[in-house]
Amino acid sequence: MAEGVHRRRPGNQRIFLNFSLLLCFGECVSAQLRYSVPEEMKEGSVVGNIAKDLGLDVSTLVDRRFRVVSGSKDAFFQANQNNGVLYVQKKIDREELCDETSACLINLKIAVENPLEIHYIVVEITDINDNVPTFFETHQHFEIAEHTPIGTSFQLHAARDQDTTSNSIRYYKLSPNENFETDTKNSDDDKIPFLVLKKALDREQTEDYRLHLTAVDGGNPAKTGSLNITVKVLDINDNRPVFTQNTYSTTLQENAPLGTIVITVNATDRDQGSNGEIIYSLGNRVNDKLQKLFYINSLTGEIIVKGLLDFEVRDSYEIDIQASDKGSPPLTADKSVIVRIVDINDNAPEIEVTSFSSSIPEDSRPGTTVALISVSDLDSGVNGNVLCSLPVDIPFKLIPSSQKNVYSLVTASLLDREMRYEYDVTLVAKDEGQPPLSSVKTITVTVSDVNDNCPEFSLRPYMFYVTENNSPGASLFSVSASDRDQNENAIVSYQIWRDIGENIYSSLININSENGWIYALKSFDFETLKTFKFKVVATDSGTPPLTSNVTVNVFILDQNDNVPVILYPVSANGSDEGVEEIPRNVNAGHLVTKVRAYDADIGYNGWLLFSMQEVSDHTLFGLDRYTGQIRTLRSFTETDEAQHKLVILVKDNGNVSLSATATVIIKFVEPKEAFAASDIKSTVKEEEENNVTFYLIITLGSVSVLFVISIIVLIVMQCSKSTDYSSKYLQDTNYDGTLCHSIQYRSGDKRYMLVGPRMSVGPKVSDCLRIKRSFLTD
Repeated sequence: MAEGVHRRRPGNQRIFLNFSLLLCFGECVSAQLRYSVPEEMKEGSVVGNIAKDLGLDVSTLVDRRFRVVSGSKDAFFQANQNNGVLYVQKKIDREELCDETSACLINLKIAVENPLEIHYIVVEITDINDNVPTFFETHQHFEIAEHTPIGTSFQLHAARDQDTTSNSIRYYKLSPNENFETDTKNSDDDKIPFLVLKKALDREQTEDYRLHLTAVDGGNPAKTGSLNITVKVLDINDNRPVFTQNTYSTTLQENAPLGTIVITVNATDRDQGSNGEIIYSLGNRVNDKLQKLFYINSLTGEIIVKGLLDFEVRDSYEIDIQASDKGSPPLTADKSVIVRIVDINDNAPEIEVTSFSSSIPEDSRPGTTVALISVSDLDSGVNGNVLCSLPVDIPFKLIPSSQKNVYSLVTASLLDREMRYEYDVTLVAKDEGQPPLSSVKTITVTVSDVNDNCPEFSLRPYMFYVTENNSPGASLFSVSASDRDQNENAIVSYQIWRDIGENIYSSLININSENGWIYALKSFDFETLKTFKFKVVATDSGTPPLTSNVTVNVFILDQNDNVPVILYPVSANGSDEGVEEIPRNVNAGHLVTKVRAYDADIGYNGWLLFSMQEVSDHTLFGLDRYTGQIRTLRSFTETDEAQHKLVILVKDNGNVSLSATATVIIKFVEPKEAFAASDIKSTVKEEEENNVTFYLIITLGSVSVLFVISIIVLIVMQCSKSTDYSSKYLQDTNYDGTLCHSIQYRSGDKRYMLVGPRMSVGPKVSDCLRIKRSFLTD
């Protein structure tokens, strides 16, 4: 409170400052006194005797300059130097000076000199009931409808009193009335009066009420203030609409068409006439979105679907409905209608590929992740349960993750780009709704190549036929290998396997490394080399490279480049001539001799035919064109000459036939010894002929067996395509040039013929068998 005094009296601050300077030059003595005086005391009223209370000598007060040196700026108090009394110099209004709730204190300083003493005085200003309660307005008007519920309160103007709490408003009282009473509520330090209806109003009985409210303070005696109250009873629609149900709720499918009646609400009003006519409307709290979905028939109370509903957007709605009568003023009733939306399966699952590797190597291990798949369905319940599947005929599978509806697409087995280089993986997501809905998404997975395939030759083994006397350097044939890999992994190069000891004929041929064409380094001679084989290695360009090899069997085909050679008669002095002596008494059919020859060629080129080029008597001797046997055609007569010359022509069956001639001189002898020798020789020859016949039968049987075995072997070799079969030639045998036979066989699209002579057991006969290729087509 001293601060308040200082704010009002700045002059006292200067006194206090001067007095403080004095304190620096002398000894200070201090004391404190407290006085209490009520406000509104008259000027000159004694507060207290300071000199007495401090024990000061009254006779010295003047000399010691007894005075008030600080205090209220308005100088509410002053000290008398003659008697030391502190008195009121100016009338004090506590409500103006201090706050209503706190103590009102004024701090004073009393100074005396010689010696200097400072005494502190606190004067408390106490409140007196000097203010009357007052209302902001002296009159207050209310319009209250009849049948307003009992207990309804109406706030009245509050009175104000500037006195302190003990002297401020204590209570309110209302003039006596059976319909109204007052109620007071405390708000901070104020008391707020309310007019409370304690009995129902009826305008037909009392239209106006005039009341008087009195505010009484706590003073003694108490002071009061009054407020005039006028209450006008309104004759209004006093029955509100009442809904027939306490709660309204319903369910509605989300696919409900526009115009569907959701529910019908009903309200009644006991009033009559317009006061009982009800109009329905959406409540004030219904927002614009809701108004676009529903509307209500104002007359029937039918709530009708106006917009498209979607369970996935919102699964329930609370619609505020207001029923209002046509009274004046109208009465309303509010009711909330709960509409629960029933989900239907109207959303197909959605498939999202969150991560995808469009190409994977074909050597990826099973379980390699290809893509991450997430599936979602906006429906709920079973309609939102989604099952994801893949076709069963692809090497992929779906593995569910720990997170719902998230899958990993992984490889289920080993991949092979050469069997299939691309997969269209069709993901099918199907929910469990009724009927179920599904979605399909196809992703293309490409299988990238790795070098996992060796080159493959088109044939295994290869069999080629080359005519002898070929030109060196000319291309003979080609091999071809393909690689099921692609790009660099599929580029194939060729080379001859140069392994010493296995391909001893590799010096005969060479190969083009790019296209596989094989060409001869030398000219081939069938009579020297009939067949050989070698290996070709095919290597791809992958990293690391892969190789394969194939065996190539080469058969040299004979050409008619050899002249028949006469074996008998024995060549002497460059001439093939022989002399045969026979007795003159031989019968017809007697074997005179046999011309024997051979040809180094084979087949038709080595098939020899015999003919008489010159003969002295065509009636006497005959020549077998196949065997070369010379026999008598008749018995000799006395007129036949004793010596006959036969020139035998031996030629082969080549396209350009080659031939040789032999001369046989036949002499007839007549001595008895000759006859005896002739008989013995004839007997030996007959026995020899018999033996030849026997051996011929055995030989033909053996050849037939060999023929059947050869056919079986060739068939087995052709069916199995073994990598190590090749044509084998029979070893040369003694050839008598008398009988040829042939065997035909097939290899691929070509037909071959084995042609050989009849076999003989003569001591000077060299038998042989050759192979001839015949270009016969089917």
